[in-house]
Amino acid sequence: MDWIHSLGLFVGSLIANTLASLSGGGAGLLQFPLLIFLGLPFSTALATHKVASVALGLGAAFTHIKQKSIPPTIALYLILVGSLGVIIGANLVLMIPENIAEKALGGMILAIGIYSRVKKQLGQEEIQANRTVTGWTIGGIIFVLIGIINGSLTAGSGLLVTLFLVRWFGFSYKQAVALTMICVGLFWNGIGGIAMIQAGAPIHWPWLGTLLLASLLGGALGAFLTTRLSNQFIKLCFELLTAAVGIKLLV
Repeated sequence: MDWIHSLGLFVGSLIANTLASLSGGGAGLLQFPLLIFLGLPFSTALATHKVASVALGLGAAFTHIKQKSIPPTIALYLILVGSLGVIIGANLVLMIPENIAEKALGGMILAIGIYSRVKKQLGQEEIQANRTVTGWTIGGIIFVLIGIINGSLTAGSGLLVTLFLVRWFGFSYKQAVALTMICVGLFWNGIGGIAMIQAGAPIHWPWLGTLLLASLLGGALGAFLTTRLSNQFIKLCFELLTAAVGIKLLV
């Protein structure tokens, strides 16, 4: 690429990852289509995006850990149960009818955005719920399923995790976004990227440095804003991004 395309790739990726870090997911809304627009085949763009997204989680994790906004035991729980689904999803990616899967995911994401908009007080304060053996077990099954989505599709799984943490376990949006960024952004995407490489998906290495830098900076910037903005504003960002991701996947 010439410097103009490289700058466009950096700026587009920076915006995508800042929004994702602020809202709890959705980096693939801009970054993945951008890679295809610049000429990468679908499988190469997906694998390259997955690997680059690890830096998003790393940048966000640094800020959230510094602020002590991530409960270690819950983070470990999310990493373990979700990683199982990610590995399954990464190996299923070539077997799933892409068009049908993306439209189904788009409809679901659009629906959760509307649900969050209707529930005005959702995620404004922490209200402990379903934090029993049964609750954690059911939650674990759901996270495995979301992990499969994460491993096999381009965008949206982080948004599903964020809302499920808010709705099922009663976390505030700030807490849910912080957990999503370190668990999904760093570990799920990292494991998914490795699994995809082992499954034979190619990485476009010449662009990876630019993507990693933009993802790292975007993750840190979004996490910084999360610690300083209200739950109401973060909720609004989440709802706008879910609408955009849902419509993009459907259309």
